[in-house]
Amino acid sequence: MAELLEGLVIAHLGQGIAVEHDDKIILCQTLRRLETVAVGDKVLWSLASPGQGRIEEILPRRSLLARPSRNGKTRPVAANIDTVFVVFAVEPYCDFLLIDQYLAVCENHHIKAALVLNKTDLAQSDSIEKELRDYEKLGYPLYRVSAQDASKLVELKRALKDQVSMLAGQSGVGKSSLTNAIIPDKDVKTNTISATTKHGRHTTTAATLYHLDEGGDLIDSPGVAIFGLAGLSEQQLAYGYREFQPLIDHCQFNDCRHLHDKGCTVRMAAENGEIPMSRYQRFLKLREKMPATYP
Repeated sequence: MAELLEGLVIAHLGQGIAVEHDDKIILCQTLRRLETVAVGDKVLWSLASPGQGRIEEILPRRSLLARPSRNGKTRPVAANIDTVFVVFAVEPYCDFLLIDQYLAVCENHHIKAALVLNKTDLAQSDSIEKELRDYEKLGYPLYRVSAQDASKLVELKRALKDQVSMLAGQSGVGKSSLTNAIIPDKDVKTNTISATTKHGRHTTTAATLYHLDEGGDLIDSPGVAIFGLAGLSEQQLAYGYREFQPLIDHCQFNDCRHLHDKGCTVRMAAENGEIPMSRYQRFLKLREKMPATYP
């Protein structure tokens, strides 16, 4: 029986999966019985032929993010993430609904979340600043950055150190510019992955794990819909709102939908100004977007 070696999945390539072992990159295939391998997975693999490997087992994950796939299913995108950094900006516009969606998913997957306001050279409105204060009161770290100004990236880079992180955000917020500023040699590293495996071109739509010079790893996954509400129930969506958590158990009914239900402590807290009404209203909007399988 071939020796099993531990490796780290760093990218999906056209004809296989790039696995890193002892600073070398091996192109691997997976056993059919295995579930879909995600970037960030730690795996056991064996050498099938020189420079070619076979993934035999996926080691236990401490976290997993998935995105919606066909037929109502989900597809793993990235594993073993410690913190998701949600990137947003005044331009094109601050999509707080999308931010809340990301935060709700992280909350339910027990992944830490932080906010990154990019393009800080642009003026912020009072209403945006109020929203940001609400997030900070809930304990979400906020980093104000500019991809064009290295001095404004120092604090964020420090936060990325010694953990596995991922940037998420809508199109146009400057996520790519931010990633390139954090990983100046990103293109070189990407080409190295493809060249080393000698098979399959690296695709820009796939997630890729990069080692940061200061320590830590950053998973770059282009696109907006990295992960959605697929797989969350109504109850989990409510739990995803951090300020709802201490109130949920005090609702009059165990199956309270936090809508017009009698004795709903969450709704009453929003109406009384004890929790942000804007967040409660966005919860109702996200609830409408839930898959139809939930009542």
